[in-house]
Amino acid sequence: MIFDNLKKVKAFVLDVDGVLTDGRVLVNEAGEQLRTFNIKDGYIMQLAVKRGYPIIIITGGNSTGVVKRLKGLGVQEIHSGISDKIGMLNEVLASLSLNFEDILYMGDDMPDFDCMKLAGLATCPADAIEEIKGICHYISPKIGGDGAVRDVMEKVLKIQGKWQMDTTVKSI
Repeated sequence: MIFDNLKKVKAFVLDVDGVLTDGRVLVNEAGEQLRTFNIKDGYIMQLAVKRGYPIIIITGGNSTGVVKRLKGLGVQEIHSGISDKIGMLNEVLASLSLNFEDILYMGDDMPDFDCMKLAGLATCPADAIEEIKGICHYISPKIGGDGAVRDVMEKVLKIQGKWQMDTTVKSI
């Protein structure tokens, strides 16, 4: 079942905090919120973009640093400060001529729940909340911010025959 779902993925939808990051936020004296990202997640995201997969980021957070990081990886669809994730996802999917069945969605907490229930392939990091784990087709053994995104994207690229060595993709 999971292999069939992996073969059908045409786009990736990701949350940020708790998925691309470990969910911790460092606040400096100026009040800026700082996050850390995993380099291996960055590599696979660049490769997926290069292989033609849309990556859609929908996050409740609103950080210019996060947007810069994702744009640097080639991600075009970055939607931050979003409280209605399902409304935004419907909008983006329509603009890209995609359906819910076409997407792999990785989330970790309740704001992702409704979108994940509709996704063709719902995935989460190992440290997602139990309600999210309960609706997932696949739970990564990796935690958020520590290679969970790499884990699922690599599986898709491999099963779809798009996991070839590419020396032009850089880690950033």
